[in-house]
Amino acid sequence: QVRLVESGGGLVQAGESLRLSCAASGRAFSANIVAWFRQAPGKEREFVAVMRRTGDSASYADSVVGRFVIAIAKENGKNVVILQMDSLKPEDTATYYCAEALPRSNFRPKMAREYDYWGQGTQVTVSS
Repeated sequence: QVRLVESGGGLVQAGESLRLSCAASGRAFSANIVAWFRQAPGKEREFVAVMRRTGDSASYADSVVGRFVIAIAKENGKNVVILQMDSLKPEDTATYYCAEALPRSNFRPKMAREYDYWGQGTQVTVSS
């Protein structure tokens, strides 16, 4: 079992930055796949970014390429998965979720249903 806890959301103005963190407890193996999704009110949950817990093979949604970075960082002595979000836009407003999947064949990283574990979400609001 893996428990994920997100933090770092908030209210910012367009053009500003936020850094989200996702801390994991439990059996978070290095081969696992970690991702960020987001969901705006009335919309489906959508893929944002993904990578392996080793920090390689990062991939992004077209809407965030060049603005968001998914990476592993050290916080309070523990490795966390971060989503650095720069040049934020009002359309980035959503609840952001951290997700993790056990490695498997034919994995589809942009499909939310592929993931085994989810955090509770953190709200990001970008004002114009």
